[in-house]
Amino acid sequence: MQFESLKVFCDLVETKSFTKAAQANDVTQSAVSQTISALEGHFKSLLVERSKKNFRLTSEGQVLYDYAKRLLQTYGAIHSKMQELKDVVSGTIRLSTVYSIGLHDLPPYVKHFLKEYPEVNIHVEYRRANQVYEDVLANIVDLGLVAYPVPDARLETILLRQDRLVLVCAPQHPLANRKSVKFGALNGQKFISFDPDTPTRKALDKIFKKHGVVAEHVMEFDNIETAKRAVEIDSGIAIVPEDTVRQEVAAETLCSIRLEGDNYRQLAVIYKKNKVLSPAMKQLIELLKKTL
Repeated sequence: MQFESLKVFCDLVETKSFTKAAQANDVTQSAVSQTISALEGHFKSLLVERSKKNFRLTSEGQVLYDYAKRLLQTYGAIHSKMQELKDVVSGTIRLSTVYSIGLHDLPPYVKHFLKEYPEVNIHVEYRRANQVYEDVLANIVDLGLVAYPVPDARLETILLRQDRLVLVCAPQHPLANRKSVKFGALNGQKFISFDPDTPTRKALDKIFKKHGVVAEHVMEFDNIETAKRAVEIDSGIAIVPEDTVRQEVAAETLCSIRLEGDNYRQLAVIYKKNKVLSPAMKQLIELLKKTL
């Protein structure tokens, strides 16, 4: 019996999904099933009651999970400490990020980090916000990057910087020549918006409600790149993080206008509680805290 088998078992217990346990360990669902069967054979006990509707640990499975989790955490702590003693920063970091952070904020910092720590490999997944949380909780990734972090007792959340929100429109739009705009001027405007279940959309809906703005959501997207393209062809206006439109503003395909008051988007890094962070993960988090 190996630590890898115990990790597969723990991931299955925590996700209650053979698919997610397979993803977290880069194996097939069949391999997960075989691993569980091998563990049951080793301990001569049924560990998991399988059915299409329910996933339940047996009492023996609960005992194995409790002790296996401690073993894995201890092993991870030993491995991390050994690397620290040798001043070694290496290994793979699996990172899940929302599109806007991953495409606009993250790249220069990853480049800087890899230049300083060439023995580290960073694997980045670009995901919707809810999927980032799912990836972290399922151990499919080590760290997640999100906007407007949602409190969760199962997660550690480290706040990073705040992004200023700005109004963007096409150069030919009537608001294009303004340096700033009050929320009252946005009443009845056609908006290119994010999907209603995204954190940024929820935050903007609260801002609109606070200022009594009634917006007409003519299009809704799950990522900022598509939203910007719709604004460029003058299908509507949008409120987005300032850093995500610097290239388009410089190219004069979009106009950026300040909104009244202070309106910011909070960025954060998340990881699963009690996760043993490798030296590489700790260094990346420190870099993000200082610069992102």
